[in-house]
Amino acid sequence: MNFEHTEKVQELMARIEAFMQEYIYPNEEAYEEFITDPANLWVVPPIMEELKAKAKAEGLWNFFLPKEYGEFSPGLTNLEYAPLAELMGRVEWASEVFNCSAPDTGNMEVLARYGTPAQQQRWLQPLLEGEIRSAYLMTEPQNACSDATNVECSIVRDGDEYVINGRKWWASSVYDPRCELLLVMGKTDFDAPKHLQQSTIIVPKDTPGVTLVRPLKVMNHYHSPQGHGEVLLENVRVPVENMILGEGRGFEIAQGRLGPGRIHHCMRQIGAAQRCLDLMCHRVEERAPFGKKLSAQGSIRQDVAKSRCEIEQARLLTLAAADKLDKVGNKEGKDLIAMIKIVAPQMCQNVADRAMQAHGGMGISQDTPIANIFASARMIRFTDGPCEVHMSQLGKQTIVETVNK
Repeated sequence: MNFEHTEKVQELMARIEAFMQEYIYPNEEAYEEFITDPANLWVVPPIMEELKAKAKAEGLWNFFLPKEYGEFSPGLTNLEYAPLAELMGRVEWASEVFNCSAPDTGNMEVLARYGTPAQQQRWLQPLLEGEIRSAYLMTEPQNACSDATNVECSIVRDGDEYVINGRKWWASSVYDPRCELLLVMGKTDFDAPKHLQQSTIIVPKDTPGVTLVRPLKVMNHYHSPQGHGEVLLENVRVPVENMILGEGRGFEIAQGRLGPGRIHHCMRQIGAAQRCLDLMCHRVEERAPFGKKLSAQGSIRQDVAKSRCEIEQARLLTLAAADKLDKVGNKEGKDLIAMIKIVAPQMCQNVADRAMQAHGGMGISQDTPIANIFASARMIRFTDGPCEVHMSQLGKQTIVETVNK
C-alpha cells in the first residue's frame, strides 16, 4: 500500500497547519476559560464564529464528504481526508472551525446520501454552510443501543404525519443554541424482520413535544456549548415527508452513517495522541529534577518510544481502513473499521496517560490539553459503540474466514 500524500493533500495540510498556528493554538487558553466559566454555560464562544468565517473565506471548509457525493464534496477521498482530520484533532474544538465536527458530519452524510432534494435544501445546505448544528438521537437509557435493533422509540403514521414517542439520551450537541435539527431513529414496525423495523426521521428541535430533560456530564464536565442531553419525545408530530429514505430503512442508514464517521473519530484521536506525545517530549527535555533531565531517564524514553510506535501503528491502520472504504465501501471495509475503532481510542488514552504522568501535577490540570484528551479518548470508547461489540464481531468474522479458507 502506498500512503504517500499527493501534492494536493500536502498543500491542504500546510494550509491547515498554518491556520492552526495563527488562529487555533493562540486561542486555546481563552476558549477553555470561556467555556468553563459557569456564566457561559451553553453559550458559544464568540471566537468560534469568527474563526469559522476565516476558515470558510480561505476555502478550508467541509473536507469530509468523499468525492462520490458530487456537488456536496470538496473532491477528497477518505484516504486524502485522513491526514487533514488528524491535524484538526490536535485541538478538541478545531474540527468545528473547518465545519468538520461530529455529529454534524455524520448527519450531513445521511442527508447527502439518502435525503430528498427538499430535505437537502432545507437542512443539508445550512449545515454545509455552518449556519446551524444538529443532533443524532439513537441511544436510549433503558436499552443497549450499541445494537441499533434494540431501539424502542415508536414512529407511528397518522394520516399525513408521523407521531413519535420515546426517550433518548447522549444526544450530542442537542444543548448547543445553534442546534435546530434532530435525526431520530425509532421503530415504525415492531413486527417486521429484525433489521427492517427501524426508521430515521427528521425532527426540527422546536417541534412541540420535544423536551430537553437534562444535560449529561461526561466525567463531570458538560462539554458546553455543545453538550450531551437526555431528550423526551411525547406525541411529537412531523409531516410524512420528513421520513428519510422510507420506512424500515433506519438500520441501513445507521450502518451507512457509522462507517466513515468512525474513521473520522479515529483520525482525530491520532492527532490528539500526537499532540500529547509532542507535549511530553518538550516537558521531559525541560525538566531536570535531582540534577538529571527527565529525558535521560530510561523509563521516560521507553514511554516515549512506546507512544511513538503505537501512534504510528494506529495511523497506518487508519489509513488502510480509509483506503479500503474508498475502494470497496463500508460493508467490505467493516473488518478494518472494527480494528481501528478498537485500537485508536485505547491508544490515545494510553499515550495521554503517559503524557500526564510525565507532566506531574501539570498533567492533570487545565494548563495543558492532555487531561481533556484523556477524557475524550475514554468517552469515545463508548460513543462509537463499546469496544467489546467491535471485538466480538471482528473475532467472529475472523474465525469464520479462517475456518472457511
